[in-house]
Amino acid sequence: MSANSPLLPAEPVAPAVDQAKLALERTFLAHERTLMAWNRTATSMITFGFALYKFFFFLHEGKPPTEMQQVFGARTYGVIIMAVGVLVLVLATVQHQQQMKILRRMYPEAPMSLSLLLGTIMSAVGVVAFVIGLFRL
Repeated sequence: MSANSPLLPAEPVAPAVDQAKLALERTFLAHERTLMAWNRTATSMITFGFALYKFFFFLHEGKPPTEMQQVFGARTYGVIIMAVGVLVLVLATVQHQQQMKILRRMYPEAPMSLSLLLGTIMSAVGVVAFVIGLFRL
């Protein structure tokens, strides 16, 4: 084969140590992207549920709720959406933390996870929003 053949690599293949480091980075970043996607989805659910709850709270302020609104109204639906969002976010954050422990056990040089910090903070904010919605503060 000639030196200009498309089958021959133009550069030498990286040593195994570099390939292992790149594999670690790809795996770590895949875990980060997954948790960030869960953060985005759960935050949207919490925000939508809270907005729905507050909208109908102000709409019906000062009026006694009808029987249907007491059983399953828009406010109840908003609280349920917030609860699902918080639950999903907490579960995704716990799962990510477990995956990072496994990854660090195999590769101690794995970086710290900023999305784990964000997931923890957003879980706390979601719990506060859920409590406000649940107890109608």
